Formats: sequence, structure tokens, C-alpha cells
Amino acid sequence: MIFLPISINVTDKNILVVGGGRVACHKIELLEKFTGNLTVVALNVCDAIKAKGYTFKEKLYEKSDLQSAFLVYACTNNNEVNQQIKIDAESFGILINVVDNPGLCDFISPAIFKRGNITIAVGSNGQEVRRAIAIRDKIKENLGNDNNIFS
Repeated sequence: MIFLPISINVTDKNILVVGGGRVACHKIELLEKFTGNLTVVALNVCDAIKAKGYTFKEKLYEKSDLQSAFLVYACTNNNEVNQQIKIDAESFGILINVVDNPGLCDFISPAIFKRGNITIAVGSNGQEVRRAIAIRDKIKENLGNDNNIFS
């Protein structure tokens, strides 16, 4: 699979995260660098997600949960549910990321370093995630303290 690296305007757009555990929390930590328009749907939403103050619904996922979504992240620990979310999102024409399954993804999230309006993303087409993270961390280490480059 080949993914096109692009930046998507998420201003005033709702992003749906289906799943309420550790993986969903990790994705939310990435997303909140770019938007606060997040909704979480999961039978059990962890306290760390609840504390963030985003809209959450503690319930089983239903296709109707997608109706107001611009993008969807399927972060459940159930492959069958993630596949169903993928099918449902496609039926609405909504792009989806099925975490840890690039084969089901319409888009993937690269390893990101963000400072102000500057965002550096390191992608690997979902194949070498740890290597992309290591490269991102090296960039962050080398540029992280150089405020002149970001002003």
C-alpha cells in the first residue's frame, strides 16, 4: 500500500474515535494537537479519556455513530468490530483509520513533531512504524531546542 502524505483541514470537523482504552487514548493525544472536535464512543471509556473533557458516549458502537463524523479512528480491541466500522464508514464515504491494521486504512497517521504552525511528519506507509518514530524523535532532539528555526 502507498499512502499520500497530506495535511487535512479539520477546522470545525468532528473526528470520531471508536474505542476507549489505551490505544484510543494514544490516538487522542495525537489528535488534540490539531483539534478539540473529538467524540469517543466505547462501552468503557477510560478515566484518562474522560478527564480530557471531550464528548464521549459509553455504549456499543452503532453505524449511526458515524453520521456527524468527518474522519474515524477505529481503536477497539475487536477485529470484527473494527472491520464493521470500516464497512460502515465506506458506506458513508468517510475516511477511516483502523489502528494497527494498515490494510483496512484509508489513511494512516505518521510520526509527528509539532511546534507552533510547523509540523514535521515521518511516514513509512505503515510498514516501519518504529523506525519512523525513531527518525521523528531524532528530528525532535535536533530541532527541539532551536527556537530560532520555529520563529
